[in-house]
Parts: sequence; structure tokens; C-alpha cells
Amino acid sequence: MKTDSTISRNITLPLSDDILETLHAGDELLLTGAMYVGRDAAHKRMIETLQAGEPLPVDLKGQVIYFMGPTPARPGKAIGSAGPTSSYRMDAYSPRLMAEGLKGMIGKGMRSKEVKEAMKKHKAVYLGAIGGAGALFAGCIRKVEVVAYDDLGPEALRRIEVRDFPVTVVNDIYGGDIYEEGRAQFRVVDQKHVAV
Repeated sequence: MKTDSTISRNITLPLSDDILETLHAGDELLLTGAMYVGRDAAHKRMIETLQAGEPLPVDLKGQVIYFMGPTPARPGKAIGSAGPTSSYRMDAYSPRLMAEGLKGMIGKGMRSKEVKEAMKKHKAVYLGAIGGAGALFAGCIRKVEVVAYDDLGPEALRRIEVRDFPVTVVNDIYGGDIYEEGRAQFRVVDQKHVAV
């Protein structure tokens, strides 16, 4: 696990396996480039598309999906508040999308065991975004366009362009998990207090 002195690393999207191999749980990143935005309704629609034997509306190879449903943009802004949604809502869909080439997911909260196994199998990472920081994230978003499922409103699949978008690697391709590492540190502290 990283310390407070960790320096954020600049990463240009899309993600390649070479980049993914250098990332470890706890790494702080600043993402620049294009990524997709979608929540559970868009994920469900993508899975239904695949199950029907049809191609996805976007190529997911090397791509990142941010689990977020934006609020309307104010005049002169690219987007409204852009905070993350709870990632567990996408757990049923994420393994299949990783099999289609998805390399990164951004959200808040923990992922299921099945999703973590799929990340190791398909070389993908889960990146944590701070809940409650929607205005901060909105300031990193330069451009927004709906690319599919416009009928879903705020849950439509969007492509966004970001600059210096701050995230932390929660789960890496090696099975590293910053949440589990944090819990383990506190278990050690608790055991020391009990022993005293």
C-alpha cells in the first residue's frame, strides 16, 4: 500500500497490457484521454446486445468505463456533476465486458470475487474514484458525447475526454486489492491492542 508521499503517475488512455503490467494496488494515477461512461442500464443493454449475437456500439478493446450518470451541464460547461456510482451494480456485467477487451473500470466501493478473478484472467484493473467529488471530476472532463442508448437519458453510454482525472488503483492484474490490504493493516493494529 502506498503512503501519503505517493506521487501521482500520468497515464494516457487507452490502456495497453504494457501499462497495466506496471500498475499496482495503491498507485495514484492521473488519466488523460478518452473513456466511456455508463451505469447499470447501459451495461445491461450491452450484455443483451452480445447475447443477441450483435456487435457492441463501441469497441471496448483497451478501453476504460467510468461508472457514472452525469447531471445536466450548466451553460459553458461540458458536463454537470460527474461523481462515481457504486460499482457492485455492474458486477454481473463486468466479466463479460472484460472478455470483450475492456481494460479498466472506475467507480466506488468493492468488487465481487468473480469480477476480481476476471480482472486477473483478462488483465484489467479497477480504479477508485472518490465519492462526493463530482464537481472535481467534472472539472477534468473536456468533452462529452452520447455514443449509444440515448433513450436511457443520464444512463446513456457516453464517450468523454478527460485531462488529469484522479483515480487510485484498487485492484490490479496480479490480484492486489488496496481495500483488503487496508483491512489487514487494521487487523494487525487491533490484535496488538488486544494483546496489551
